[in-house]
Amino acid sequence: MSQTTDATAHRPAAPRADGFVELSSPAELRELLGEPHPIVIDKVHDRLTDEDTGMLARSPFCLLATSDGRGNCDISPRGDAPGFTRVLGPGTLALPDRPGNRRGDSFHNILENPHAGLLYLIPGSTDVLRINGRARILTDAPFFDAMTRDGRRPVLALLLEIEEIYPHCPQSLRRSGLWESGSRPAG
Repeated sequence: MSQTTDATAHRPAAPRADGFVELSSPAELRELLGEPHPIVIDKVHDRLTDEDTGMLARSPFCLLATSDGRGNCDISPRGDAPGFTRVLGPGTLALPDRPGNRRGDSFHNILENPHAGLLYLIPGSTDVLRINGRARILTDAPFFDAMTRDGRRPVLALLLEIEEIYPHCPQSLRRSGLWESGSRPAG
């Protein structure tokens, strides 16, 4: 967004006693960010495309975002062999639950609030796939046998009914140098 000098330019509110200047409205936010390019809006869809399923087949890792009934958030990493997310149809995914810390924060949240988001990454790639929808927790289904790994059949699976999907902007991965070996801290 280019700087402007006319009377409609954003004028920040007076700083609070702590020195912070807080944004207070969606209109202020839109004024600061500008309007999104139509291609950003047009890329959102509600059914998996061939490109989406191709990325899911290559991805060994995603982040699962949930929140409880009070809005307290949780993000949980999920990973397995590439393609661990099972595509059940153009609008439905299933993720096997693998043994971990047994806290089950995401599952507790889903029991209170079914809204969930998934963010898929592929190591070495700047491709990012974002999927939002309504989640359910399954204790069995005909596809559980196909999700068996190392002789262990999952006890639980997350079923996500997709509401929106879109390829996410790769700029954060580029800026961070996440996959560049020289960007990794020593230790």
